[in-house]
Order: sequence, then C-alpha cells, then structure tokens
Amino acid sequence: MSTNRALATSRAVMGCASSLALMAALFASQQVAAHGYMDEPPSRAFACKQKLNANCGQAEYEPQTVGEAPKGFPEFGPADGQIPSGGNATFAALNAQSPTRWHQTEVNNRNMEFSWFFTAAHKTTKWEYFITKTGWNPNLPLTRDTFELTPFCSVDGGGAVPVDGSAGSTGPIAQKHACVIPSDRSGQHVILGAWTVDDTAASFYDVVDVNITADGGTDPTDPKPEPDGWQNVGVIAPTQALLPGDTVKARAFTGSTESPEYSFTVGIDSVQDGQPENWSFKLAQAVNAADKPVRAGVRNEDGSIEPIKGTNTFYAKAETGVTSYQMLTTMVPDPSAYMHVHDVASEYVLEKGRGTVGFTLMTNKNITVEATVYDEANKQVGFTKQALDASTATVNVDVSSAPGAHTLKLIASSKDGRENFQETKTLNLTGEGGSQEYDAVFPEGVKNYKAGTLVLQEKTGKVYECQPFPNSGYCVQFTPTATQFEPGVGSHWNMAWTEK
Repeated sequence: MSTNRALATSRAVMGCASSLALMAALFASQQVAAHGYMDEPPSRAFACKQKLNANCGQAEYEPQTVGEAPKGFPEFGPADGQIPSGGNATFAALNAQSPTRWHQTEVNNRNMEFSWFFTAAHKTTKWEYFITKTGWNPNLPLTRDTFELTPFCSVDGGGAVPVDGSAGSTGPIAQKHACVIPSDRSGQHVILGAWTVDDTAASFYDVVDVNITADGGTDPTDPKPEPDGWQNVGVIAPTQALLPGDTVKARAFTGSTESPEYSFTVGIDSVQDGQPENWSFKLAQAVNAADKPVRAGVRNEDGSIEPIKGTNTFYAKAETGVTSYQMLTTMVPDPSAYMHVHDVASEYVLEKGRGTVGFTLMTNKNITVEATVYDEANKQVGFTKQALDASTATVNVDVSSAPGAHTLKLIASSKDGRENFQETKTLNLTGEGGSQEYDAVFPEGVKNYKAGTLVLQEKTGKVYECQPFPNSGYCVQFTPTATQFEPGVGSHWNMAWTEK
C-alpha cells in the first residue's frame, strides 16, 4: 500500500470515528497502565493462570488486566452480570456462574490477609473488600444485589505507590491487608476486591471464590440469644421462583462443617409450590416439624416462632452448635427448553482478512447468547453477545482472521441461571487474508485510533490491531517521550494492540 493511500485511509478513519468510540477512548485514555491482580487468595483470573480454573479464555494470560472499570463501586464500576470481567468482552468467560464452576480457596481462619501483585503499580486511593450476602444464589450472575454493598474491610492507600518502588514498578504489595471475614458467613461465597487508582478514572475489580470453613468467632456485633435461648442464625430470603423438580436446602453450619442433623431440604412439586413465598413457607414448616432445637419463622408476641409466606428467620439453641444457615438452590433444566442452531455454512469468505460468520438461532426461552469464533491456534478472532426473547433470530459475528479452519462456540444462559446451552460448530474461512492491510502507518493520525484500527509498524514490518474498549484508549497514548504503548516495541504494547 502506498503512503498516499495510507494517508487517505487514515483520514477516512478520522472522519468516521463515532462519538461513542470517542467517549470510550476518553475513559480509557485517562488510564496510565496501572495493572494488577489479587494473588493471595488467588482471584478468579489468577487461578486461571495457575491452572486451578479451566476454559477461562484470555484471562489466563493477562489476569493483571481483568476487572479494569470506572471507579466508584457500587454507584459505578462494571455492569451487573459482568462484574468478574470488568465489563470487558475479552474476559467474558469469567462471568459464568454455577456452584462448581470455579476453584474455591478454603478459608479456615477469619483473620485473613489479602495480597496483590502489580505489573504496573500506581498511586492508590484505597482498597475495599465486599462479600456476597447470606443466602446468595451461586447459579445466578453476580450483581450488586448479590453483594453486601458496605465493604467488610477497607484499607486507605493514602495516594502512595503500593510497592517498594516508584510508580509503574512491578512487584508484590508492600503491606498485605489484614481483614476479618464476617462471622455470619460460612460455606461458598465470593469476595470482591476493588483497588482504586488515585490518579486515573479506574479501579480494578477482582473476584475471589472461597469456601469459608472457619468457626464463627466472637464478633461483638453478633446477635445475642433471646431470653428463652433462641439465637438468630440466618434467614430465608426468597426472591426466585422455582419449578417442579427443583430443591431448596437450608445448610446448617456448626463451626467449620455442615451439620446434616440440622440441615433441611424440600422439593418443589408444582409451579404454585415454587412461588418464592410458598417455598419459603414450606421450608420453614419442614424445619419446625422436625421438632429439633432449631426453628424457622417469625417471633410472635408470645415468643413462639411461626412460619410465614415471605422472609423467615432461622433460630437455634446453643446446644445445637449451629452458628449459621446457608441456602442452596438446585435447579433442574426445563425439559421443554431448547436452542437450535441453523444455517451454519461450511465456509465463509474473507475479504482482506475480514468477514462475517452468520447463522440462525431458535429458542423458546429468554436467553443471552455469547458467540465466539476461534482460529486453529484457539485464538479469539470474533465475538458477539445477543439477547433472544423466545424467538428465532439471525446472529452475525464479525471476524478478523486468516483463511483456514475455525471453531464457532456458543454459550447461552437464562437470566435465572436455569438454562445453560452450549454448542460447538466447525467451519472454514476462505478468501484472502488481511495481514498486510492497514489503515495507517504508525503513528500517522495516532490521536484518532479506535478499536479495530489497523496500523503498519515499520520498525517490525508487522500489522497491529487496536484492541476493544477499554484497552482501545491506550492506542492513542503515544508521544516521542511516552512510547510504552507503541505497537510491537513499547514496554506495554500488548495491552493496547494485537499482532495480526
């Protein structure tokens, strides 16, 4: 391609930049390469790098970038359902939820230390740690309603660099954070750590999957027993409608282990039975009918504990040793639910390395579908996310790749977490590659680069593509004295660019 053609293409890129892309770049351009992750206990992404988690996508290779989003949780930050990924589609695999999907770090001491590792440390405002609520549902995507929105632990950063070194240094945190896990949390939980950078618009949000087996301890805020010996040890807070075949279990914990003697399970027999207020009432009735020194319901004026159709409280006598109750909902797939994939072509034609993989999806459920195309090296070359409301719809995935064999992977789930469809299709991309097609010769028009911009780096002779938001903001950060994001040669170029 001639220099004149490159200049003309560059001007076209400048002219067609949308206001949305410019706004995205504005947020990301405020970032100054502050990156890091929680390494003790390991964040979900770092556990991927350690091979404790599988099928993590790009998170396995760059846990330091996962979770970067606007500061100010819970008012700001990543969107509900996208908290683990920070709202970045590159790391969307981390948003999946089920009771067994992720490695859980055992917490056998409530006096716990949190540690971070920084690949580019920066001045810090604070760290905050949030934990999931009692009775949270591990089958559902993580949202603000999943977490206690008051952090159980906060550490002031004082605007200082958190490592023994200058801003931008690499290394472990200089001082670990001593925190206390709330005494009423036992069993499976998620801890959300938020590292708020002092001089950018960003925070890094890391989730940690834990199994709390520690004793309840002596937290002075714990509720005291009532005069008749009953102590509040948990709650049934029903919010989700269930279907026939589902079960709800109240798991009793005595110190560090679950107590089968004081745990209770009820099954859902009908649609009416599965209404939130009804299954809560049914479970509370089962607890009380067992005639054990545990009860569920509300306290009446005479001191008796009676179930209601709504939120019921668990009570236990000291002799049981029960310190808390955790709710576990097991949902069966709807046997009538389906997702059918049609019209997947045997081959799709690329033009200058770009093309569209189109197909048809049919479903009778309200689902969200993530469609990803991988090349032969298992590198992601296309991605889209689309909601289907019990309908038939065309799905198109824009791809940027070279000719050859590819894989289309579909993952779909319903909002309540009940349905989880997965399907894989093989396909072939033909036509012409685009490895030497580019929009500009770097650094021509650098301030107008956006996600998808292709540049030729004359120093390496290779073409690089600007990564999706929020990393796209790094692509415009270049001056003769600030070259860390220069494609192919800068110290942090792979945070902004992908080699074609």
